[in-house]
Order: sequence, then structure tokens, then C-alpha cells
Amino acid sequence: MSLNIAKDSKKRVVIVGGGFGGLKLANKLKKSGFQVVLIDKNNYHQFPPLIYQVASAGMEPTSISFPFRKIFQHRKDFYFRMAEVRAVFPEKNMIQTSIGKAEYDYLVLAAGTTTNFFGNKHIEEEAMPMKNVSEAMGLRNALLANLERAVTCSNKQEQQELLNIVVVGGGATGVEVAGVLSEMKKFVLPNDYPDMPSSLMHIYLIEAGSRLLAGMSEDSSSHAEQFLREMGVNILLNKRVTDYRDHKVTLEDGSEIATRTFIWVSGVTGVSFGNMNTSVIGRGGRIKVDAFNRVEGTNNVFAIGDLCILSGDEDYPNGHPQLAQVAIQQGELLAKNLIRLEKGKEMKPFHYRNLGSMATVGRNRAVAEFSKVKMQGWFAWVMWLVVHLRSILGVRNKVVVLLNWVWNYFTYDQSMRMIVYARKAKEIRDREAIEATTHWGKDLMQEPQPAKQEPQPNSKEIV
Repeated sequence: MSLNIAKDSKKRVVIVGGGFGGLKLANKLKKSGFQVVLIDKNNYHQFPPLIYQVASAGMEPTSISFPFRKIFQHRKDFYFRMAEVRAVFPEKNMIQTSIGKAEYDYLVLAAGTTTNFFGNKHIEEEAMPMKNVSEAMGLRNALLANLERAVTCSNKQEQQELLNIVVVGGGATGVEVAGVLSEMKKFVLPNDYPDMPSSLMHIYLIEAGSRLLAGMSEDSSSHAEQFLREMGVNILLNKRVTDYRDHKVTLEDGSEIATRTFIWVSGVTGVSFGNMNTSVIGRGGRIKVDAFNRVEGTNNVFAIGDLCILSGDEDYPNGHPQLAQVAIQQGELLAKNLIRLEKGKEMKPFHYRNLGSMATVGRNRAVAEFSKVKMQGWFAWVMWLVVHLRSILGVRNKVVVLLNWVWNYFTYDQSMRMIVYARKAKEIRDREAIEATTHWGKDLMQEPQPAKQEPQPNSKEIV
């Protein structure tokens, strides 16, 4: 297999990951004179802030996803390839992907993060993560299937396990998931399952720290906690989950919670690549970069967004927050810096402009912080709606999401509660099995043979 992209006289920028940062970078490199290659394991951009609504059956995945090929239609000198990057070889200016190797002049790693299970392999196997659209769909199916089974279950203990939902992680995602599940309990269960008392459903939010939303102020944290408790969520602070066996979540103090819906949103770690020098991997699996987002010890390899950690910033000694705005600003600046490099100019260092942060708890309930302004309640919730609606790609998606929100607000109903298990075709399963067993370094261990003749001036090398 090969990427099948002609290598011409233009410098090639390979972007790994089509999240907020990678997408912004690719857009800003339009008409820059570079050949831009975007590589992502999915063929679509997803909008992570609203993934929890997909998981709770409040929104279809197509409403928060947008195909890369649609975004970059009719774009010259741009190529998209659906693949996974297996290894990076800076000394050869080359990467190995699941579909072959590719050379680059500039490499930008923007693959983001994945769920962090903190080395607990058993929890990793048992828990339900919610980091991407496919995981959110799996969680949605599990939630709905457990409710259906609970209605017909004659064993009271099993029924309670099916109706207990445990969410681990008190960050923005955990707060939002707990909030939307509480609303499902209040507005959906009485209508869809009238023969099963909604009071049997219990939602637990477990946080190892002393408060929720540790990345926000204590004032916002306390308001979020108050909102959730008013909504009936059982909040357990300073509690660390150590195991999950026999449908029981075990805490560090020895206590247990019976459940068959074990949701893990407790943290993230940077996506890893084979052959990366371990000395450049910092806290949380993030890649160490300098003020220009250049990977330490390299000249033409960069990392942006959640995947990188920039040291030396006095305001953020532990790295910038893993928020969309950081990735967007880094992607925009890096595009300008790459153009400056080609013109022989000096690059400009990155300085984060904090535009604020926010988290929604439920209907008419949210917390938001903008510089020195803090707000909570209805007005913060409206601000959250506006900001997220503006950030969604595509006019159709914006309209669909807006209409869906309006419908849900006035009818108190979410009409997408279908259990659908996608089955991959045999051809796809066989192909993935072959790719999974292919050694990522095999191609690169073989030195290329010298060409028998010089290529003609107008010929192109396929890499």
C-alpha cells in the first residue's frame, strides 16, 4: 500500500490529526505554496464538546461530525488519507502509517489525546470510555440496552445494577455526562418506561480530588456541585476508584457500588507514536515543545494542541490547558510560522490568549468564566449554547443542532433513543486484521535501492 501522492517541487507539510488544531492549520495553509497532507484514522472531524449528547441519545453523531473531504473540496495542493501513524523517523524525514510510508519537509503532530486509565489494565478492559463518537455510540447502546433489560428483569439485585450508573471523573465531561443522565432520569424514564419507577435509577459521580471542575475557579466548582446535587446526582469527592469486578466499582476505602454501567472519563493521555524518543515525552504523555511548538531536539517536527506541552510559560508552568482554543491558536500561529520559515524570517513564539472556559450541567444550568467575569445559571447556559453552536462545522449541522436543542427545550423529549449495533463487513474486518499484524518498521528497515536512471525534469515521485 502507498499514500499515492505525487512529490513535486513544493515543500510538503504532513499533519497528523484533524482535530481543532490540525484543521485550523490545514485551513490557514491554503494558497501558502505548500503541499498539505492531512492524515487521520477517521474520515471526519468530530466536535468533542458535544460527544456527551450523542452518548445520552440527545443528538445524532452526524450532527457533530463533518467529512474532511467535504471540508476541503476543490482545494488545490491538499490531500487527505485515512490512516493511522505508527512511527515517526525524524532522522529520515519520514513517517510510517498503516497504509505505507510518507516523506515530509515539515511534520505536525496534532493527534490529540486518548483516555487515560492510569495503568489499570482491568479497568481499561471493563470501563466505558467516551473520548470519540464511536465510543459515545457504544455507550448510548449500553445505556439504552440496560434500561430495556431492567424493565424485564425479575432479579431485583440485577435490576438495581442495571439502573445504577457510575461516572468516574469530575472534570467538564464528567459533570456534563452526570447532568444529562439526571435529565434523562427526570424527563425520559417516566414517559418511556412508565411501568418502572424512575426513582430506582441512581447516578454517581466520583472524583478523586477535593472538588469538581478542578481547571476552573472554586466558585464555579461549588456552583456546579450545587446544581448536580439539586438534580439528584450522588457526588463522591476525595474517592479513588481502584477496581471493577463482578459488576461492582471498588473504591480505595473498600466501599463498593453495584453497577453495570461503568463510565470512565477520569483523564486523558497523549496519543503515542512508535520510535519517538522517550526524552521528549512529558507529563500526561504529552510531547515537549519549545515556544514555537517545535518538538525538542528537532528542526522540522512540530506538535500542537492537547498532544503537546510547552514549557517555560510562567502563566502555565504545567503546560497549557487541554482546550480547543489552545489548539486553534497554536494551529493558526504555526501556519504563519511555517510560511515565515520558507521566507527566511524568524518565527514568532506562542502566547495563549485565554478566552475563558465553561461547562454545562443541564437545562438552564451552566458555569462560565471569561477573564475576570464569572457567571452561572441561565445566562451562562445561553452563552454555552451560543459558543458551541458557532463552533460546529457546516451550516446544515448548525441548523440541525439548533432545531434539536429548541425541540428538546420545549418538549422535554429526545427522540433518538434507538439501539443500533453496527457490523463491519467481512472485507473490512479482514483488511484491518492484516494491517494490525503488519510491522510498522518493516519498510523503513530496508534501504532504498539506487535508481537506474535519473528522472525527467517533469516526472513525479510517488510517496
